[in-house]
Amino acid sequence: MTGEKKGRGRGFASRFHAIALFAIVAGAAGLLLRPGAPLPKGVRADALVIEKARHRLLLMAGGKVLKVYRIALGRNPAGAKRREGDGRTPEGRYRIDWRNRKSKYHLALHISYPDKADRARARKLGVSPGGAIMIHGLPKGLGWIGKLHRMVDWTNGCVAVTDREIEELWRAVPNGTPVTIKP
Repeated sequence: MTGEKKGRGRGFASRFHAIALFAIVAGAAGLLLRPGAPLPKGVRADALVIEKARHRLLLMAGGKVLKVYRIALGRNPAGAKRREGDGRTPEGRYRIDWRNRKSKYHLALHISYPDKADRARARKLGVSPGGAIMIHGLPKGLGWIGKLHRMVDWTNGCVAVTDREIEELWRAVPNGTPVTIKP
């Protein structure tokens, strides 16, 4: 700042108009949706379904959808993961097999990729299948980005949600939960 007094004068009005314009544009783009109702404490999922083309994760129990989460995927989301570094999110049937509270992201649930078929396919191609595919929050210290992270697919093949959403999933998804990742 150049020594100007900050108050509710013209500077405030300009900032307010800029924020309002951003909210209108972002709202029109579907970025500022009202947050979904919080998942009640004690709810347990028995399946996760990830629909890559629709950029959503469905939290399931008893064949019913409990909640839908909007997601960001690997930076190259079309097609199944074939090798380490391809930026793709895998497709197939997996499980949540462990969790990482000390991840560089805000909490992380590990998906059991690669399975036997993934390893065999990679071996046939002479490449590493990769691994460390997680459902995670935002990088530590960047939680303030919130839903705006979904504007672009930015992970290395993981499934990203907001920090608040990964906290819900962390509570509701036990280890061993099946994960189906669809194209």
